[in-house]
Amino acid sequence: MLSMTIALLSWLVLTASILPWLPVAHGFVRSFDFCRLQIMALAGGLLLAAGAAAWPSTAHMLTGMVPAGAALFIQSAHVLPFTLIWRAQTVRFSGLPGSCDTLSVLSCNVKQSNRDFESVVRLLRNKAPDIAVFMEVDGEWCRALSADFSSYPHVVTQPQNNSYGMLLLSRLPLCTQNVRFLVNKEVPSIDVEIGLPSGQTVRLIALHPEPPIPTRDTEARDAEILLVGKMARQETKPTIVAGDLNDVAWSRTTRRFLRISRLLDPRQGRGLFNSFDARRWYLRWPLDHFFLSRHFELIEITRLPFVGSDHFPMFYRFALTATKRNNLPETATSKDKQEADQVVSAEMARDRKPVGEDWE
Repeated sequence: MLSMTIALLSWLVLTASILPWLPVAHGFVRSFDFCRLQIMALAGGLLLAAGAAAWPSTAHMLTGMVPAGAALFIQSAHVLPFTLIWRAQTVRFSGLPGSCDTLSVLSCNVKQSNRDFESVVRLLRNKAPDIAVFMEVDGEWCRALSADFSSYPHVVTQPQNNSYGMLLLSRLPLCTQNVRFLVNKEVPSIDVEIGLPSGQTVRLIALHPEPPIPTRDTEARDAEILLVGKMARQETKPTIVAGDLNDVAWSRTTRRFLRISRLLDPRQGRGLFNSFDARRWYLRWPLDHFFLSRHFELIEITRLPFVGSDHFPMFYRFALTATKRNNLPETATSKDKQEADQVVSAEMARDRKPVGEDWE
């Protein structure tokens, strides 16, 4: 009976591992992209259990070991790029302090219903980033954070009560600043150009697209991410894309985004930096992202302490070096570009309410 249970579970984890390969932009299918770490742990446990269990024959044993081993291999292939054994895309800055412009960014999804304002304010003061991006801010959150507006004279606010509000604070001057509704008229993003002391400008796009749910397609989320990827590819100046993308680092959409945008993921070769769910250690994955162009080298990337939200804040510091040492992602194929155009065009033609407006 135990061996049959192990075999059944092994085939289930293999099925869960293969499902995200389906070219279906639906929340039920895409949800299996999120829990790869959990499935990998389960597959490893089943592989050990299959090896220790009593089986009627070797053939029967293989019915438990082969699917569990295949699932473990599939999941590991997705996760390994975010471990220390992989080559980093973004090299570590090795120059002298003050030899070039640096930029620090704090990114934090505060969770709209979270009312631990003081923890977030204290974090902002302690880390003192050049730029701070907050997501899911409503009017109360903007008022709570406004006490620090004197330290951040350049402010872009878009408070909303539907869990899609955004706020950007900057110590550095903003040459341009725009709140855009790229795909859905109720889901904003912030697009700014930041003036650095050297006179160089950096473009930063902060976004928070819709989350996937098992009963609805993910085309709104995918379209916004891929549209920003196209914008980044066309940009010639140093560029950063940051925010809670409601997608994991190894997903089909995020990998296509990197190929299209030609931006770099500083987590590759360094760690997972699982930012969600901050309340449950066993249910975590990398949901908050920071992508940057080849002009930057990494100084610091840190997951910050719990602030009452379901997301951990993330802190990044980079040097603008115009380096040529970074390892660029693969180039987008014609299929990548064609399918991205189709997803964006289809979603832009729709008019529907965003997911999760009533969750908070």
